[in-house]
This record gives sequence, C-alpha cells and structure tokens, in this order.
Amino acid sequence: MPSTILIVDDSATILMSMEAILHKAGFTVAKAASGEDAATQLTGGLKPQLIITDIHMPGMSGIDLIRKVRTMSGLQFLPILVVTTESQQAKRDEARAAKATGWLVKPVQPDDLLKVVKQILPNG
Repeated sequence: MPSTILIVDDSATILMSMEAILHKAGFTVAKAASGEDAATQLTGGLKPQLIITDIHMPGMSGIDLIRKVRTMSGLQFLPILVVTTESQQAKRDEARAAKATGWLVKPVQPDDLLKVVKQILPNG
C-alpha cells in the first residue's frame, strides 16, 4: 500500500505541482491549504506517513502546525518536512526546535524532493 503524504501550503500552484511529483512517484497525496485545515484533517483521522509543510501561511504557520502535530496522540514521531522560501538560519533553528524532520528551500526540484522523501520513507 503506498504511503500517504499530507502537503500543507497556501499556494494552490505549489500544492498542484508537489502533488503531481509525489503522485507520479506512487505516493497517495492528501492536501491542506492551511495549518488549520491540516490539523482538522489529522484530528479527523487522516494518518499520513509524512507531512510536508510550508512555513509562511495565513493563520496557523507551518511551525505552529508542527508544534500542534507533536502534541497529537500517535503523531509525535511523524516525519515532518518543511519546504519554504525561507533560508534564514533562525527559521531553520525554530523549525528544528519544533521537531521538524528536515528542510528544503523552494523552488524544490522534483528529484531533490523525491530523494528526501525516499530517505524519510524508504519503503515508499
């Protein structure tokens, strides 16, 4: 059974392109346009094997989402990959402190995205 990846980004274009890349690689993809939407899906029973989130979103930021996910039952160790235009070390440190698993800077090349995803989910 393919792994499910939840993509969280307020950009419809990013959601579409990342979904296409991951879907083509054989993953099942769930999407959320905001941190709140992602949190609702997770509390509603969605059980992804990986979350890929943007940092800068209206309302709940990606960092806030990571903190929230880390308090949810059964999701404390779920891999969370941050994909953002932000390259500042302070933001990376903040994401790491919130227990993000990894970090990619946009624009992400499809091969780079898949390489990192396959490191996190070796059985895909």
